Amino acid sequence: MEKIGIIDLGSNSARLVIVEMLGDGHFMVVDELKESVRLGQDMDRDGFLKPQRVTETIKTLKMFKRLCDASDVDRIIAVATAAVRRAKNQRSFLDEIQATCGVKVAVLSEEEEATLVYRGVINSMDLPKGIILEIGGGSTKIIYYNRRSILHYATLAFGAVTLNDLFNDEGVSPKEQTQKIEEFFTEQFKKIEWLSEVDEDTPMIGVGGSFRNLYKMNKIVRKYPLNVVHNYTFLTEDFRSIYEMVRVLDVEKRKRIRGLSPNRADIMPAALAIVKAFTDYMHVEQFTIGGCGLREGIMFNQALPQTLERPISDVLSYSLGTLVRFYGCDISHMENVVHLSIQLFKQLRVLHKFPRVYLKVLKIAASLHDCGLRVRYYNNQMHSRYMILNSAIFGATHREIVLAAFVAGCHRKEDLSPADWARYKDIVTDEDIDIVKKLGVLLRIGESLDRSGKGMVKGINCDVLGDSVIMKTELAGEASLEIRQALAAGAEFKRAFKKNLEIL
Repeated sequence: MEKIGIIDLGSNSARLVIVEMLGDGHFMVVDELKESVRLGQDMDRDGFLKPQRVTETIKTLKMFKRLCDASDVDRIIAVATAAVRRAKNQRSFLDEIQATCGVKVAVLSEEEEATLVYRGVINSMDLPKGIILEIGGGSTKIIYYNRRSILHYATLAFGAVTLNDLFNDEGVSPKEQTQKIEEFFTEQFKKIEWLSEVDEDTPMIGVGGSFRNLYKMNKIVRKYPLNVVHNYTFLTEDFRSIYEMVRVLDVEKRKRIRGLSPNRADIMPAALAIVKAFTDYMHVEQFTIGGCGLREGIMFNQALPQTLERPISDVLSYSLGTLVRFYGCDISHMENVVHLSIQLFKQLRVLHKFPRVYLKVLKIAASLHDCGLRVRYYNNQMHSRYMILNSAIFGATHREIVLAAFVAGCHRKEDLSPADWARYKDIVTDEDIDIVKKLGVLLRIGESLDRSGKGMVKGINCDVLGDSVIMKTELAGEASLEIRQALAAGAEFKRAFKKNLEIL
């Protein structure tokens, strides 16, 4: 399998991501290294990258190259963004990198950068329209898309690092500085005419390190149980509480804020001021944080070249396919279990009465029900639950992920600890326990009907007659093992649906 090293040389930080290509258009990040190089610092004085910043960046890139060599990386893709794009000494800087590090860096245009950010978002989130705010160290990007196509984009030549330099006045308090940045950016937004065309119901998506730090801080404040930044929903009022707290503190006090990276403490107020100005200007009540951006856009393009022309049509199925391959699950068995579980869901809708959205929950659970086998066979359903809760599942909300994890945790037996459930009380409710139990028993029957993994049960036809459910199986061969295993779920089925189970 090919390994690719992706280097993103930004105005604030340099980041290396090592990606393993899994085949069939799938990939997985297997290592990452980040360094704060502040390449764009003090550039606004004369437009030149400063010698100290260049030296620090060269040192970092040499370290990245050594890690790539040690990790048997087959090729490196290195890109640079705003700071290098605007630098008057760009050519000499790039030549020095190639001579000393053996790495060729491509400088992205504003359009290329915006397109890669969009591809990272659209191929990892089930949002057919949105407005993306990506805050970098040297620039801020706004991308408006609808029907999975970019309509407009704008790149403002100011980011968290450059704004911090511009508005850093010793005689002005941190609060006054952020107020000036808000006013400055509001004026910038007024110059972007197409912002008035954005529909009011268009979701806002925040991308970049500042948004990831926002999540970490709010996670601690809320005691949020799920350690997944991607698709985290942020109420604007919660954001403003954090903003008001951060903007009045000096740098040393900010460094002690839990969840905020010390390397970002000096520039965080400037980044948050941009978010504040944007949410006010666009009347945003809540926004979603995207964990994928420019680097993931490159990954998708490398693994699936067709994403250069059009985005992935079914983000969830693609993501589940990646995880199934990465965890080494039996793909044929997984597909059979998904098929049988979905048939059960549809044919027993008269009993459970769940809307179609819960079919998505069952699909996630059925696809990854066996991933816990990578840890240990015994109690593997508990390991599957943990792995689903901590996997990067694209195209699913946090609520759907939590429900799916507990459904998968019930696929061998009803295993629903009140203490474990209570931990996720901010995401699910006690009423959801009934959903988990019913979907869990459907998954258990679906998994049992492919117990041998040979696809002996091709389909199911269910009839609800009186106090019983009659399941008639369509067989491709001898399936006594499968039927016997499925009938063992009869007691749980009766508790969940108040019906006896018969399988023919």
